[in-house]
Amino acid sequence: MKWLVLLRLVAFSEIPLGRMKTMRNALSGRNMLKNFLKERAYRLSQISSRGSNLTTHPLRNIMDMLYIGNITTETQPQEFHVVFDTGSSDLWVPSVFCQSLACARKVMFRHLYSSTFRPTQKIFSIKYITGRVKGLLVYNTVRIGDLVSTDQQFAISLEKSGIEGIHFDGVLSLKYPKISFTGALPSFDNLMNEGAISEPIFAFYLSKDKWEGSAVMFGGVDHRYYKGELNWVPFIQAGDWIALVDTRTKLIGAMPWVSKHYISCSVVNSLPSFMFTVNIRPHTDLCVSLISQDSRGHCYTAFKENTMRTSRETWILGDIFLRLYFSVFDRGNDRIVLAGAV
Repeated sequence: MKWLVLLRLVAFSEIPLGRMKTMRNALSGRNMLKNFLKERAYRLSQISSRGSNLTTHPLRNIMDMLYIGNITTETQPQEFHVVFDTGSSDLWVPSVFCQSLACARKVMFRHLYSSTFRPTQKIFSIKYITGRVKGLLVYNTVRIGDLVSTDQQFAISLEKSGIEGIHFDGVLSLKYPKISFTGALPSFDNLMNEGAISEPIFAFYLSKDKWEGSAVMFGGVDHRYYKGELNWVPFIQAGDWIALVDTRTKLIGAMPWVSKHYISCSVVNSLPSFMFTVNIRPHTDLCVSLISQDSRGHCYTAFKENTMRTSRETWILGDIFLRLYFSVFDRGNDRIVLAGAV
């Protein structure tokens, strides 16, 4: 029976094992989480490094929950903190016209600050597992570090539901254009069309247990972020990695089985290794790398039921797995790569 392995890269950081409370739990218990995010989450470095063939844009690990990066809109720069999402194809940020609770305390797009702003009459609606975003399609110049996407079509939200409490402003998606809910050309494709990116490649490195050091790369690969050989994996369906490497999924899922996944914390260090085989290439990792701890101090495995219904037996490898690997997306050749992260 042929198995389809779906790799979903999620912007979350590894939760440390042991009986001690994580920083997130400690701050949450003292009602300090919101203040901490306000002070720290919005100090992300603006510096992107750009070589002749590669642009590296920094990401930051926020409270062991996700990785975010900065983008700005012109002409008076408005800065937004977004998730770089490989599981969808649309760029959206909150609008000053959004009155929903989910828009509260977010950075909101103000069209009067931009001379390059152009509205459209097109309404959009994007449905996620946890909620929905509705709004209007517009045009504006968007900057990702040193990369400038002119006349970029994107969405400004007028209404959000079911996604309250998230710690980022919006989403910048990197998947193929054909699955776009809005019909807009994704930023990566627009940058390629404008010649801003030399090669149709982007890559992710997610650091472990530290605020800084993570990065998304455009136009090439920085060899300092991985070790060993690049193991290329062709897509089953050309022009789409289906759900490959989605920055919104944390755990590892199998369908249709898998139920309870709690284990005793006392046995974590004695667990055996676990092996995944992707495109005939085995990936062996210690089970301790696939264990997290909840707010009560209970340990659980990274395995969880996958609710996505497909015609094939499906595995989704989330961020707990992929933090161990440097991942490259070669849009030009319809393939991805997994290499051991440094």
